[in-house]
Amino acid sequence: MPPEGTSSAPRTSHGPEGIRQLGHREYVGGLWAELGHLQFDFLCRAGLQPHHYLLDIACGSLRGGVHFIPYLESGHYLGIDKEEELIKAGVEHELGEEMLRLKRPRFVVSNNFEFDRFGMQPDFALAQSLFTHLPAPLIERCFRSLRQVVHARSVFYATFFLRSEDTEPANPDEPHDWGYFAYTREQMQIFGTLNGWSAHYIGDWNHPRSQKMVRYVPA
Repeated sequence: MPPEGTSSAPRTSHGPEGIRQLGHREYVGGLWAELGHLQFDFLCRAGLQPHHYLLDIACGSLRGGVHFIPYLESGHYLGIDKEEELIKAGVEHELGEEMLRLKRPRFVVSNNFEFDRFGMQPDFALAQSLFTHLPAPLIERCFRSLRQVVHARSVFYATFFLRSEDTEPANPDEPHDWGYFAYTREQMQIFGTLNGWSAHYIGDWNHPRSQKMVRYVPA
């Protein structure tokens, strides 16, 4: 899971070296307790129940996972991230072996949105502070890949940094865990509609760094 910095210039190494430099909590952006509770409370208010399957896209070191995993039924948490070291650190230092055995969360390490490797259709999917670090082609790839594995009643929530039409510098061309990417409401809608989704802008959801929320359902 990429960190949530707001600078357009990378501030440290990304990947395993950056994780070693900063630690698994700071690497994903800090605010560990606040943002962990925020995303859990948000999805519960949105209708997440223990019997649902949740796909946590860019689950990182389980800042949200430590709340979702105990709440969901065994095997119903699906976490995917490109950094295996983050997942391992989250399990070892945050979740614990007892909860791992009891709840049997499923993890996939992938940098290519290989959601089909879970072999499940998630009821809910969440990308919290992922699109804030990705260029448009990768965001579209995420939408396409997710659309192939959901069912008709699935719902996908994603956060992003809001920008005005042409008042900010262009986004970087390449993804970076410490980069900053911002999009307009129209762009976020288009990402969905071009890839089989209907977008519903939510906007503010009390994120401490003012990331906005969008809800997507299969079109």
